[in-house]
Amino acid sequence: MNFSLYDICVPSYLQMLNAAGKVLQKGQDFCNENSLDPNELLDARLHESMLPLRSQIISVAHHSLGAIQGIQRGEFNPPVRVPDATYGDLQQRLKDTVEALEAFSPDAINELAGRPMKFKSGDFEIPFTTENFIQTFSLPNFFFHTTTAYDILRHKGVVLGKADFMGRMRIG
Repeated sequence: MNFSLYDICVPSYLQMLNAAGKVLQKGQDFCNENSLDPNELLDARLHESMLPLRSQIISVAHHSLGAIQGIQRGEFNPPVRVPDATYGDLQQRLKDTVEALEAFSPDAINELAGRPMKFKSGDFEIPFTTENFIQTFSLPNFFFHTTTAYDILRHKGVVLGKADFMGRMRIG
């Protein structure tokens, strides 16, 4: 069985983005039940050297939809930080990211295969092919930030389990 570029990334992006949206909703519910402002969670970190929850969620969106957009442009850059994004803004960002990814047809994604592209941050560049970028940069970063966001909320007391992290699996 052959896997296309679309198969390699988009279904996994959608699975985890939807799961992350539900994890954020559980965080919202936790705050409502405990009379907490969910915006107070946005600066939470697992360690002082790590990015806060707000940046983790922005990175989840950026390393999925932003990766596809980067392939289209031939260049992927680090995400723009949004220090004033609210909890609700982040929930909406995930929903918007899902909708945008769902709007791509498999053919539109597969047409991007084999193209050269680069990661660029300031003067620093890493050259990639589309497939190598997705498999060795985009997906690992995507899963890292998704996991870290989950871990931050879990660490703050939100009751979450592995099924919450994994979301709806593609079976059959």
